[in-house]
Amino acid sequence: MKFQNILNAGLLSVLPSSSSSFQEPPHTASDLPFTITPSTPEKTANYTAPVFPIAPFTKYAHNPILKPNPAANWESAYLYNPTAIVLNETVFLLYRAQNASKTSSIGLAWSSDGVSFTRLDRPVVYATEPWEHLGGTEDPRIVRVNGTFYLTYTAYDSVTARLCLATSTDLLHWQKYPPLFPSYRDVAYSDIDVPSPRTDWSKSGAIVSEPTPDGLYHMYFGDSFFYRATSPDLLNWAALPADQYFASPLNPWENGLIEPGPPPVKTRDGKWLLIYNGMTTGRVGYPQKQYSVGQMLIDPSGSFRPTVNGSDGAYQPALRDGPVARLERPILVPEADNEQKGQVDQVVFAEGLVQFKGKWLLYFGQGDSELGVAIADQQP
Repeated sequence: MKFQNILNAGLLSVLPSSSSSFQEPPHTASDLPFTITPSTPEKTANYTAPVFPIAPFTKYAHNPILKPNPAANWESAYLYNPTAIVLNETVFLLYRAQNASKTSSIGLAWSSDGVSFTRLDRPVVYATEPWEHLGGTEDPRIVRVNGTFYLTYTAYDSVTARLCLATSTDLLHWQKYPPLFPSYRDVAYSDIDVPSPRTDWSKSGAIVSEPTPDGLYHMYFGDSFFYRATSPDLLNWAALPADQYFASPLNPWENGLIEPGPPPVKTRDGKWLLIYNGMTTGRVGYPQKQYSVGQMLIDPSGSFRPTVNGSDGAYQPALRDGPVARLERPILVPEADNEQKGQVDQVVFAEGLVQFKGKWLLYFGQGDSELGVAIADQQP
Protein backbone atom coordinates (compact mmCIF):
# COMPACT_ATOMS: atom_id res chain seq x y z
CA MET A 1 0.00 0.00 0.00
CA LYS A 2 1.12 3.52 -0.65
CA PHE A 3 -0.13 6.77 0.82
CA GLN A 4 -0.75 9.40 -1.81
CA ASN A 5 -0.67 12.96 -0.48
CA ILE A 6 -1.84 15.60 -2.94
CA LEU A 7 -3.64 18.96 -2.74
CA ASN A 8 -5.22 20.26 -5.72
CA ALA A 9 -13.50 23.65 -8.78
CA GLY A 10 -24.90 26.89 -8.26
CA LEU A 11 -29.21 24.46 -9.04
CA LEU A 12 -28.95 24.58 -12.45
CA SER A 13 -28.18 27.78 -14.18
CA VAL A 14 -29.36 26.46 -17.51
CA LEU A 15 -28.89 29.73 -19.31
CA PRO A 16 -27.09 29.42 -22.63
CA SER A 17 -23.34 29.42 -22.64
CA SER A 18 -21.59 30.75 -25.71
CA SER A 19 -22.35 28.73 -28.82
CA SER A 20 -19.21 29.86 -30.61
CA SER A 21 -16.27 27.51 -31.16
CA PHE A 22 -14.08 29.57 -28.86
CA GLN A 23 -13.25 27.65 -25.69
CA GLU A 24 -12.70 29.77 -22.60
CA PRO A 25 -9.92 28.65 -20.29
CA PRO A 26 -11.33 26.38 -17.57
CA HIS A 27 -11.81 27.71 -14.06
CA THR A 28 -9.10 26.18 -11.91
CA ALA A 29 -8.04 26.51 -8.29
CA SER A 30 -5.21 25.28 -6.09
CA ASP A 31 -7.45 24.36 -3.15
CA LEU A 32 -11.04 23.43 -2.32
CA PRO A 33 -13.72 26.04 -1.55
CA PHE A 34 -14.01 24.68 2.00
CA THR A 35 -12.34 22.08 4.19
CA ILE A 36 -13.91 18.64 4.00
CA THR A 37 -13.92 16.63 7.24
CA PRO A 38 -15.76 13.47 8.35
CA SER A 39 -18.50 15.72 9.73
CA THR A 40 -19.10 17.70 6.52
CA PRO A 41 -22.80 17.22 5.68
CA GLU A 42 -23.62 14.99 2.72
CA LYS A 43 -26.55 15.17 0.29
CA THR A 44 -28.67 18.16 -0.55
CA ALA A 45 -31.25 19.79 1.71
CA ASN A 46 -34.69 18.17 1.53
CA TYR A 47 -33.26 15.03 -0.07
CA THR A 48 -36.00 12.58 -1.07
CA ALA A 49 -35.31 8.95 -1.90
CA PRO A 50 -36.37 7.97 -5.43
CA VAL A 51 -38.94 5.60 -6.80
CA PHE A 52 -37.77 3.23 -9.54
CA PRO A 53 -37.26 4.32 -12.24
CA ILE A 54 -35.98 7.89 -12.26
CA ALA A 55 -37.24 9.26 -15.56
CA PRO A 56 -37.17 10.96 -17.91
CA PHE A 57 -33.64 12.33 -18.09
CA THR A 58 -33.06 15.26 -20.44
CA LYS A 59 -29.55 16.12 -21.56
CA TYR A 60 -28.41 19.59 -20.58
CA ALA A 61 -28.64 21.83 -23.64
CA HIS A 62 -25.13 23.20 -23.21
CA ASN A 63 -23.14 20.01 -22.80
CA PRO A 64 -20.28 19.37 -22.52
CA ILE A 65 -19.91 20.97 -19.11
CA LEU A 66 -16.23 19.96 -18.82
CA LYS A 67 -13.65 19.55 -21.57
CA PRO A 68 -9.95 18.68 -21.68
CA ASN A 69 -7.58 21.46 -20.64
CA PRO A 70 -4.77 21.88 -23.20
CA ALA A 71 -2.78 23.94 -20.67
CA ALA A 72 -2.56 21.03 -18.19
CA ASN A 73 -0.70 18.02 -19.55
CA TRP A 74 -2.42 15.44 -17.35
CA GLU A 75 -5.90 16.36 -18.68
CA SER A 76 -4.95 17.75 -22.08
CA ALA A 77 -6.45 15.06 -24.32
CA TYR A 78 -9.70 13.67 -22.87
CA LEU A 79 -11.93 14.25 -19.83
CA TYR A 80 -14.93 12.02 -19.08
CA ASN A 81 -16.58 9.32 -16.89
CA PRO A 82 -17.18 11.22 -13.61
CA THR A 83 -18.47 10.04 -10.27
CA ALA A 84 -20.36 12.55 -8.12
CA ILE A 85 -21.21 13.36 -4.52
CA VAL A 86 -22.89 16.33 -2.77
CA LEU A 87 -21.15 17.85 0.25
CA ASN A 88 -22.19 21.05 2.01
CA GLU A 89 -24.59 21.96 -0.83
CA THR A 90 -21.79 21.62 -3.40
CA VAL A 91 -21.53 19.01 -6.16
CA PHE A 92 -18.12 17.37 -6.35
CA LEU A 93 -17.00 15.38 -9.37
CA LEU A 94 -14.06 13.01 -9.58
CA TYR A 95 -13.45 12.45 -13.25
CA ARG A 96 -11.17 10.51 -15.56
CA ALA A 97 -8.66 12.61 -17.48
CA GLN A 98 -6.08 11.52 -20.06
CA ASN A 99 -2.93 13.11 -21.40
CA ALA A 100 -1.64 12.88 -24.96
CA SER A 101 -0.19 9.44 -24.21
CA LYS A 102 -3.64 8.33 -22.97
CA THR A 103 -2.42 7.76 -19.41
CA SER A 104 -5.38 8.29 -17.09
CA SER A 105 -5.55 10.26 -13.84
CA ILE A 106 -8.47 11.22 -11.64
CA GLY A 107 -9.25 14.91 -11.27
CA LEU A 108 -11.53 16.82 -8.92
CA ALA A 109 -14.03 19.58 -9.68
CA TRP A 110 -16.84 21.31 -7.79
CA SER A 111 -19.92 23.40 -8.47
CA SER A 112 -22.60 25.32 -6.59
CA ASP A 113 -25.14 24.91 -9.40
CA GLY A 114 -24.38 21.44 -10.80
CA VAL A 115 -23.30 22.58 -14.26
CA SER A 116 -20.60 25.28 -13.91
CA PHE A 117 -17.50 23.70 -12.41
CA THR A 118 -14.16 24.81 -11.03
CA ARG A 119 -11.51 22.15 -11.25
CA LEU A 120 -8.47 21.44 -9.11
CA ASP A 121 -5.27 22.26 -10.94
CA ARG A 122 -3.76 18.80 -10.36
CA PRO A 123 -5.03 15.21 -10.13
CA VAL A 124 -5.95 13.63 -6.82
CA VAL A 125 -5.38 9.99 -7.83
CA TYR A 126 -2.79 9.02 -10.41
CA ALA A 127 -0.40 6.20 -11.33
CA THR A 128 2.00 5.30 -8.51
CA GLU A 129 1.88 1.48 -8.51
CA PRO A 130 3.22 -1.14 -10.94
CA TRP A 131 -0.30 -2.23 -11.87
CA GLU A 132 -1.07 1.39 -12.85
CA HIS A 133 2.03 1.98 -14.96
CA LEU A 134 1.39 3.33 -18.49
CA GLY A 135 -2.42 3.08 -18.39
CA GLY A 136 -3.04 4.90 -15.13
CA THR A 137 -6.14 5.23 -12.95
CA GLU A 138 -9.55 5.13 -14.61
CA ASP A 139 -13.30 5.41 -14.09
CA PRO A 140 -13.88 6.34 -10.41
CA ARG A 141 -17.00 5.56 -8.38
CA ILE A 142 -17.43 7.02 -4.90
CA VAL A 143 -19.46 6.28 -1.77
CA ARG A 144 -19.17 7.70 1.73
CA VAL A 145 -19.70 5.60 4.86
CA ASN A 146 -19.25 6.95 8.39
CA GLY A 147 -17.27 9.96 7.18
CA THR A 148 -14.85 7.99 4.97
CA PHE A 149 -14.89 8.10 1.18
CA TYR A 150 -14.43 4.78 -0.61
CA LEU A 151 -13.34 5.20 -4.22
CA THR A 152 -13.24 2.26 -6.60
CA TYR A 153 -11.26 2.76 -9.77
CA THR A 154 -9.66 0.71 -12.51
CA ALA A 155 -5.90 0.39 -12.52
CA TYR A 156 -4.63 -0.25 -16.04
CA ASP A 157 -1.09 -1.18 -17.01
CA SER A 158 -1.89 -1.04 -20.76
CA VAL A 159 -2.56 -4.81 -20.77
CA THR A 160 -4.75 -5.76 -17.81
CA ALA A 161 -7.53 -3.93 -16.00
CA ARG A 162 -7.66 -4.44 -12.23
CA LEU A 163 -10.31 -3.11 -9.88
CA CYS A 164 -8.75 -1.13 -7.03
CA LEU A 165 -9.83 0.86 -3.99
CA ALA A 166 -8.70 4.07 -2.29
CA THR A 167 -9.98 5.79 0.86
CA SER A 168 -10.01 9.39 2.04
CA THR A 169 -11.72 11.70 4.51
CA ASP A 170 -11.17 14.96 2.58
CA LEU A 171 -11.14 14.05 -1.17
CA LEU A 172 -7.53 15.26 -1.40
CA HIS A 173 -5.40 12.71 0.42
CA TRP A 174 -5.96 9.11 -0.65
CA GLN A 175 -4.83 5.79 0.80
CA LYS A 176 -4.49 3.22 -1.98
CA TYR A 177 -4.93 -0.53 -1.63
CA PRO A 178 -3.73 -3.36 -3.89
CA PRO A 179 -6.04 -4.83 -6.57
CA LEU A 180 -9.17 -6.28 -5.01
CA PHE A 181 -9.46 -9.46 -7.10
CA PRO A 182 -5.94 -10.31 -8.34
CA SER A 183 -6.78 -13.75 -9.72
CA TYR A 184 -10.36 -13.19 -10.86
CA ARG A 185 -11.34 -15.04 -14.03
CA ASP A 186 -14.28 -14.02 -16.16
CA VAL A 187 -15.39 -14.32 -19.77
CA ALA A 188 -15.95 -11.64 -22.39
CA TYR A 189 -17.78 -12.27 -25.64
CA SER A 190 -17.05 -11.07 -29.16
CA ASP A 191 -19.65 -9.62 -31.50
CA ILE A 192 -20.29 -13.14 -32.79
CA ASP A 193 -20.55 -14.65 -29.31
CA VAL A 194 -17.11 -16.20 -29.20
CA PRO A 195 -16.09 -16.50 -25.52
CA SER A 196 -12.72 -15.14 -24.41
CA PRO A 197 -11.64 -16.08 -20.88
CA ARG A 198 -9.80 -13.35 -18.97
CA THR A 199 -7.62 -13.89 -15.92
CA ASP A 200 -6.74 -11.19 -13.40
CA TRP A 201 -9.24 -8.86 -15.06
CA SER A 202 -11.81 -6.80 -13.13
CA LYS A 203 -13.40 -3.37 -13.57
CA SER A 204 -16.17 -1.01 -12.59
CA GLY A 205 -17.03 -1.57 -8.93
CA ALA A 206 -20.28 -0.02 -7.66
CA ILE A 207 -20.59 -0.30 -3.86
CA VAL A 208 -23.89 -0.33 -1.98
CA SER A 209 -23.35 2.16 0.84
CA GLU A 210 -25.36 0.29 3.50
CA PRO A 211 -24.81 -3.27 4.74
CA THR A 212 -27.41 -6.00 4.45
CA PRO A 213 -28.89 -7.42 7.70
CA ASP A 214 -26.05 -9.96 7.89
CA GLY A 215 -23.56 -7.08 8.24
CA LEU A 216 -22.03 -7.43 4.77
CA TYR A 217 -21.55 -4.68 2.20
CA HIS A 218 -22.18 -5.58 -1.43
CA MET A 219 -20.39 -4.53 -4.60
CA TYR A 220 -21.42 -5.11 -8.21
CA PHE A 221 -18.62 -5.10 -10.77
CA GLY A 222 -17.58 -6.29 -14.23
CA ASP A 223 -17.59 -5.22 -17.86
CA SER A 224 -19.19 -8.25 -19.47
CA PHE A 225 -21.62 -9.60 -16.87
CA PHE A 226 -22.40 -8.21 -13.41
CA TYR A 227 -20.49 -10.04 -10.70
CA ARG A 228 -20.91 -9.62 -6.97
CA ALA A 229 -18.58 -9.30 -4.02
CA THR A 230 -19.18 -8.83 -0.30
CA SER A 231 -17.16 -7.26 2.51
CA PRO A 232 -17.54 -6.88 6.27
CA ASP A 233 -15.52 -3.64 6.35
CA LEU A 234 -15.49 -2.14 2.80
CA LEU A 235 -11.76 -2.94 2.52
CA ASN A 236 -11.53 -6.72 2.30
CA TRP A 237 -13.70 -8.08 -0.50
CA ALA A 238 -14.61 -11.64 -1.50
CA ALA A 239 -16.07 -12.16 -4.96
CA LEU A 240 -18.42 -14.91 -6.02
CA PRO A 241 -17.06 -16.93 -8.96
CA ALA A 242 -17.90 -15.61 -12.40
CA ASP A 243 -20.21 -18.53 -13.14
CA GLN A 244 -22.37 -17.29 -10.26
CA TYR A 245 -22.87 -13.93 -11.95
CA PHE A 246 -25.58 -11.57 -10.74
CA ALA A 247 -26.86 -10.35 -14.11
CA SER A 248 -26.15 -10.94 -17.79
CA PRO A 249 -26.78 -8.85 -20.91
CA LEU A 250 -30.45 -9.21 -21.72
CA ASN A 251 -32.02 -6.47 -23.82
CA PRO A 252 -31.10 -5.68 -27.44
CA TRP A 253 -29.38 -2.39 -26.57
CA GLU A 254 -27.09 -4.14 -24.04
CA ASN A 255 -26.61 -7.58 -25.59
CA GLY A 256 -22.84 -7.16 -25.98
CA LEU A 257 -21.97 -6.35 -22.38
CA ILE A 258 -23.19 -4.59 -19.26
CA GLU A 259 -21.16 -2.49 -16.82
CA PRO A 260 -22.21 -0.80 -13.55
CA GLY A 261 -22.62 2.96 -13.51
CA PRO A 262 -22.89 5.10 -10.36
CA PRO A 263 -23.10 3.42 -6.95
CA PRO A 264 -26.67 2.25 -6.28
CA VAL A 265 -29.18 4.67 -4.72
CA LYS A 266 -31.62 3.46 -2.07
CA THR A 267 -35.29 3.69 -3.06
CA ARG A 268 -38.27 4.52 -0.88
CA ASP A 269 -39.18 0.85 -0.51
CA GLY A 270 -35.71 -0.14 0.69
CA LYS A 271 -34.42 -1.61 -2.54
CA TRP A 272 -31.65 -0.02 -4.62
CA LEU A 273 -31.70 1.68 -8.02
CA LEU A 274 -28.66 0.92 -10.17
CA ILE A 275 -27.96 2.96 -13.29
CA TYR A 276 -25.74 0.98 -15.62
CA ASN A 277 -24.16 1.00 -19.06
CA GLY A 278 -24.56 -1.44 -21.92
CA MET A 279 -23.10 -2.08 -25.35
CA THR A 280 -24.93 -3.64 -28.26
CA THR A 281 -23.53 -6.01 -30.87
CA GLY A 282 -25.46 -4.13 -33.53
CA ARG A 283 -27.45 -7.12 -34.69
CA VAL A 284 -30.77 -6.00 -33.30
CA GLY A 285 -31.47 -2.54 -34.65
CA TYR A 286 -28.87 -0.50 -32.73
CA PRO A 287 -25.56 0.72 -34.20
CA GLN A 288 -22.76 -1.76 -33.63
CA LYS A 289 -20.84 -1.23 -30.38
CA GLN A 290 -23.09 1.61 -29.26
CA TYR A 291 -22.92 2.33 -25.52
CA SER A 292 -26.15 3.45 -23.85
CA VAL A 293 -27.37 3.94 -20.28
CA GLY A 294 -30.12 2.00 -18.50
CA GLN A 295 -31.62 1.35 -15.07
CA MET A 296 -32.30 -1.71 -12.97
CA LEU A 297 -33.69 -2.32 -9.50
CA ILE A 298 -31.73 -4.58 -7.15
CA ASP A 299 -32.09 -5.96 -3.64
CA PRO A 300 -28.73 -6.88 -2.08
CA SER A 301 -30.48 -8.58 0.83
CA GLY A 302 -32.00 -11.07 -1.58
CA SER A 303 -35.37 -10.76 0.08
CA PHE A 304 -37.08 -10.65 -3.32
CA ARG A 305 -35.89 -14.12 -4.39
CA PRO A 306 -38.78 -16.08 -5.86
CA THR A 307 -39.74 -19.56 -4.72
CA VAL A 308 -39.00 -22.05 -7.50
CA ASN A 309 -40.78 -25.40 -7.69
CA GLY A 310 -38.21 -27.97 -8.80
CA SER A 311 -38.18 -31.77 -9.06
CA ASP A 312 -36.92 -31.96 -5.49
CA GLY A 313 -39.46 -29.56 -4.12
CA ALA A 314 -39.62 -25.79 -3.63
CA TYR A 315 -36.46 -23.79 -3.10
CA GLN A 316 -35.17 -20.21 -3.25
CA PRO A 317 -32.18 -19.45 -5.49
CA ALA A 318 -29.34 -18.35 -3.24
CA LEU A 319 -26.64 -17.13 -5.59
CA ARG A 320 -27.78 -16.03 -9.03
CA ASP A 321 -30.79 -14.12 -7.77
CA GLY A 322 -30.46 -11.28 -10.25
CA PRO A 323 -32.13 -7.90 -10.58
CA VAL A 324 -35.65 -7.29 -9.33
CA ALA A 325 -36.44 -5.40 -12.54
CA ARG A 326 -34.74 -3.57 -15.37
CA LEU A 327 -35.96 -1.17 -18.02
CA GLU A 328 -36.27 -2.63 -21.49
CA ARG A 329 -35.01 0.50 -23.22
CA PRO A 330 -32.08 2.82 -22.45
CA ILE A 331 -32.57 6.16 -20.72
CA LEU A 332 -29.67 7.80 -22.60
CA VAL A 333 -28.26 7.04 -26.05
CA PRO A 334 -25.56 8.74 -28.12
CA GLU A 335 -27.10 11.66 -30.00
CA ALA A 336 -24.85 14.72 -29.92
CA ASP A 337 -21.93 15.05 -32.30
CA ASN A 338 -19.39 14.54 -29.51
CA GLU A 339 -21.21 11.35 -28.45
CA GLN A 340 -21.30 9.89 -31.94
CA LYS A 341 -17.70 10.82 -32.77
CA GLY A 342 -14.93 10.88 -30.17
CA GLN A 343 -12.04 8.91 -28.81
CA VAL A 344 -14.56 6.06 -28.98
CA ASP A 345 -17.56 6.55 -31.26
CA GLN A 346 -21.19 6.03 -30.24
CA VAL A 347 -20.72 6.31 -26.49
CA VAL A 348 -22.60 7.73 -23.53
CA PHE A 349 -21.31 6.25 -20.26
CA ALA A 350 -22.72 7.25 -16.85
CA GLU A 351 -20.88 7.01 -13.53
CA GLY A 352 -22.22 9.88 -11.40
CA LEU A 353 -25.70 10.43 -9.96
CA VAL A 354 -26.78 12.95 -7.30
CA GLN A 355 -29.94 14.67 -6.19
CA PHE A 356 -29.35 18.41 -5.98
CA LYS A 357 -31.76 21.26 -5.39
CA GLY A 358 -34.84 19.42 -6.54
CA LYS A 359 -33.25 17.66 -9.52
CA TRP A 360 -31.48 14.42 -10.28
CA LEU A 361 -28.19 15.05 -12.06
CA LEU A 362 -26.72 12.19 -14.06
CA TYR A 363 -23.11 12.84 -15.10
CA PHE A 364 -21.74 10.91 -18.06
CA GLY A 365 -18.90 10.67 -20.54
CA GLN A 366 -19.49 11.69 -24.14
CA GLY A 367 -17.56 9.71 -26.74
CA ASP A 368 -14.90 8.90 -24.11
CA SER A 369 -13.77 12.49 -24.69
CA GLU A 370 -15.85 15.08 -22.82
CA LEU A 371 -18.25 15.29 -19.89
CA GLY A 372 -21.98 15.98 -19.90
CA VAL A 373 -24.98 15.93 -17.58
CA ALA A 374 -28.60 14.87 -17.92
CA ILE A 375 -31.35 16.17 -15.63
CA ALA A 376 -34.54 14.64 -14.20
CA ASP A 377 -37.09 16.07 -11.80
CA GLN A 378 -37.10 14.94 -8.20
CA GLN A 379 -40.14 12.75 -7.72
CA PRO A 380 -42.95 14.02 -5.46
